[in-house]
Amino acid sequence: MAFKNSSTRYGAWVIGLHWLMLLLLVAVYASMELRGFAPKGSDLRAGLKPLHFLLGLSVLALVVVRLAVRWGAGTAPDIQPPVAKWQDRLARLMHVALYAFMVATPILGWLTLSAEGDPIVLFGLHVPSLVGADKALADQLKDAHESLATAGYFLIGLHAAAALAHHYVTHDDTLLRMLPRCGSR
Repeated sequence: MAFKNSSTRYGAWVIGLHWLMLLLLVAVYASMELRGFAPKGSDLRAGLKPLHFLLGLSVLALVVVRLAVRWGAGTAPDIQPPVAKWQDRLARLMHVALYAFMVATPILGWLTLSAEGDPIVLFGLHVPSLVGADKALADQLKDAHESLATAGYFLIGLHAAAALAHHYVTHDDTLLRMLPRCGSR
């Protein structure tokens, strides 16, 4: 399994971590969206909240791994045929925004839990609080966390739409460079 990027494709680790992050983000969003359908006071509703915390902290851990692998894998493969400079700059800006989202959102969630003053327990282990209990701060942090999570829908959607537009409209290899190889292609 190739670690380094080639001149035409991302390395297998970069590709694998990209798609693993997508699955993890789907699970993070699903855990909170499904919680809204569960009756208040139900075991399901109570269980989805710590699952959301666990998945959110997993996003934070995985983004650190992703950044290390991305930097270690070398230069990104060139898009063929090459895109305009403005598109390349916009793509770079989108990637910065996505990484900022994947770092800031879980940290805001962790800060929110800390400011609420409740113990944060995952797999029986106490996660350290980042700030002291403060109800007003918890409310502000929760609002920021939820707003950024909402923005995440748009960032992820734009990222996916751009990849599909590259594939189906401009007919370059942007999407193909990130797809896993299947079979003997």
